[in-house]
Amino acid sequence: MTLPRDIHSYLAEFDDIPGTRVYTAKRARKGYHLNQFAMSLMKAENREKFKADESAYLDEWQLTPEQKSAVLARDYNAMLDEGGNIYFLAKLFSTDGKSFQFAAGSMTGMTQEEYAQMMIAGGRSPEGMRSIREKR
Repeated sequence: MTLPRDIHSYLAEFDDIPGTRVYTAKRARKGYHLNQFAMSLMKAENREKFKADESAYLDEWQLTPEQKSAVLARDYNAMLDEGGNIYFLAKLFSTDGKSFQFAAGSMTGMTQEEYAQMMIAGGRSPEGMRSIREKR
């Protein structure tokens, strides 16, 4: 595969995929502090400190107001939009005692049970809108 000369145009194509957030270098830069916060939850003492006062703990990180709001609301889609990496964010929903299946379900507007049934049945249909720009 040969990359196009204009890498920015190439990467912009990822934004045309409905319901998908491709984790690019741009997203990684945007979410650096959000992901560092999430990784801090690997330590038990940090999880306890976070659970004791979430807002105060988040104030210790250089998060944007949008990132902080998304964390407090447990809005995983917003966290992804703000540069969160799902594998780092797993530390957050694990801290809450939630499973990956729960988080994925919430991100698709489904309950954990509905999401599990969809996946058992073979996942989402490939039919439907495939391009935001082309509305097809």
